[in-house]
Amino acid sequence: MIPPKAPSSDERIDATFRNGSITAVGILTGFSLGYVSQWVSDPSPWDLYDLFAVCPLILGIILQVMALATLLSVSSLYLVYYNRAKSMFLTGLALTALGMTIAVGLDISGLGEADAQPHTSPSGPNGS
Repeated sequence: MIPPKAPSSDERIDATFRNGSITAVGILTGFSLGYVSQWVSDPSPWDLYDLFAVCPLILGIILQVMALATLLSVSSLYLVYYNRAKSMFLTGLALTALGMTIAVGLDISGLGEADAQPHTSPSGPNGS
């Protein structure tokens, strides 16, 4: 059996294929940024447990933006750079999805809404 040919560092991808990848990465990165923007603009106060969701979200978005920047470079026409950008993007996407899942889990568990409720005394909001 003949082993598969190892990819050469000179192998290139078609620019049209790369352009489609740039579009997909840009759209998904925009959705990720939109999610964080919506969350940040929510008037509910933040708590320490929000960091469990925010950290993977922010790290994931940073990786997505770095992948987009790499794909915008002319060097990404070389397969080795394209594959590196693709791996970076997929890792960033997975981290962003993890952060979103944690945020939804916090909301479902009630932790995400605990501070959003006004604090009132048992006798009513005016103490009467």
